[in-house]
Order: sequence, then C-alpha cells, then structure tokens
Amino acid sequence: MTSPAAEPLVAQQTELLTIGESMALVASTSGELSEGAPLTLGVGGAESNVAIGAAALGIHATWSSRVGADPLGELVVESIRRRGVDTTHVEVDPARSTGLMVKQSAPTGSKVLYYRAGSAASALSPHSLDRLPATRVVHMSGITAALSSSARELVAQVTAGALAPAVASFDVNFRPALWPSRDDAAPVLLALAQSAHIVFVGRDEAEALWGTPTAEAIRELLPDVAHLVVKDGAIEAVEFAGLETTRLPAQVVEVVEPVGAGDAFAAGWLAAWIRGEDASARLAAGHTGAAAVLRSPFDTVEPVAEREESA
Repeated sequence: MTSPAAEPLVAQQTELLTIGESMALVASTSGELSEGAPLTLGVGGAESNVAIGAAALGIHATWSSRVGADPLGELVVESIRRRGVDTTHVEVDPARSTGLMVKQSAPTGSKVLYYRAGSAASALSPHSLDRLPATRVVHMSGITAALSSSARELVAQVTAGALAPAVASFDVNFRPALWPSRDDAAPVLLALAQSAHIVFVGRDEAEALWGTPTAEAIRELLPDVAHLVVKDGAIEAVEFAGLETTRLPAQVVEVVEPVGAGDAFAAGWLAAWIRGEDASARLAAGHTGAAAVLRSPFDTVEPVAEREESA
C-alpha cells in the first residue's frame, strides 16, 4: 500500500494542522513563587509548540483552538501567529476565559499549576470539524482528550480519520494532573493511539500507563500503528513502521529546561515526514529539535529577533 507521505497534495491549504489548548503562561524565573519573585508572561501549549517548531523548519503550519475574548487570549494568538503559524482558525469564545498555567522551572523538571477548568478550549468539540482547513497531517495529543468529554470526542474522531485524507498524528502526552487517575487515562489514551496513523509516546509514560517496559512491548500493544515513535529520554528514539525498526541515540545535551522537548521532537519528525525523508532522517530531525529546546529556557525555539533582543 502506498504511504500517505508519498501522496500528492490536492486542494490543501496547509501541510500541518494542530488542534489543542494553548494557555497564557506565567513562569517563575527564579524557580520560586514568592512575593516579589521575578516572573515572565508567555504562552504554553503542546499542539501550538508543535506548530511553531514545524513552521521554524519551513512547514506551512496551522494551529486551531479556542480562546477567551480577553487580553490573555489576544496574547496567546498573537504570540503564536508571530512565530510563523497560521492562527486564522482560532475561535474566540465570549463566555469562557483563556486558560492559564503557572510554572516553576528547574532542570530536573518543572512544577506546573493549571487553571484551565471551564476554559474556552475545554469547549473544543467535533462541531468545529467542518470549519477546519484541508491539510496533509493533523496532530493532536492526549492533553486535549483530558480537557472535557467534548474535546475527547473531537480527538477520537480526528484520530479515527474524520479529516481524511489528512493523516492523523497523536502524541500520548499523559499528564497525570489532568486525569482523575492513571486507570481512567490508560484505556482512553490506548484507544486513541490505536486509531492514529502516527503515534508519539515516551517509553516511561507508556510503562506508567500500560505496564510496557520496552519499546518492543509498546509495539506489541500497538501493532497496527503505521508509524510508532517511542522516545526513551536521553537514551534513544525508536521508530516502528511496518516490519521495519529504526533506532537512533539521543543527542547529549546540557539540560536547561525539559518542558517542550517532546513537542519539538514531534515537530522535527513531522516536518521530515512531510518532506518524504526516511526513518533515520525523521528521528534525527526529532532529536535535533528536542536538543535545541532542552538547551533553552523556552518551550519552543525562539525567533532569531527575540533571541537577539534578550541577549
């Protein structure tokens, strides 16, 4: 069977469409939340991170979501648009507010507090499907599935092919704070992964969810996924495609901030897939993207102009 990667683009407006919540992000630059501590205001969101990373690699990327009719919503949309992503398919909700996350950063792992219950993006639902653009790949994550029952149904329909001929990409992205329990999350995330064409999952999160200790065990659990990418932290990444298995060691980097590295990996891998590159090149592109974010205090690779201004 011909891989969708080799199919010509027909009447498509974008190459990569990502759908999911992005929030205003308040981050403690000192690692502490205390009166008078220095804070920064930015944007955080897995799917928009992927779109930003892909756009930086020359891919026409679109991010779709919902934000509140408030200054934080304006901040989120403008920040993502300024990084080269098409934001014309973002809906503004006059009744719900934009989500907020507060992060205490540290090289060993950040502590994140979410204020997103009842947010505009929690009202994501299949009703928006007919308003989305044609695309080569549509990417979503398990984070969106945790937001609400309507958002979960949206992810389920997308991974099952609701936007076909677009190829469905799914990052498991298990966030325990967003689920009642691991037992609630495990079957939902497994079903979504089983229906997608491309799946990204961390070896450690798969073990926590499904008790699969190795990449090969994950493949046994997800035998029909066309492209299964297992990320094993600083060790390696493994891609299973049909009967082919490709492994590539991770790059050795000094970690400044780990948040966003998985999104950058997905962005690099998807950009290479869209360009028709082989498995080794796809994994290499993923590692390169992840390494750039790991070396940075930001969740994405910042635009050159902004890096120069902050230098």
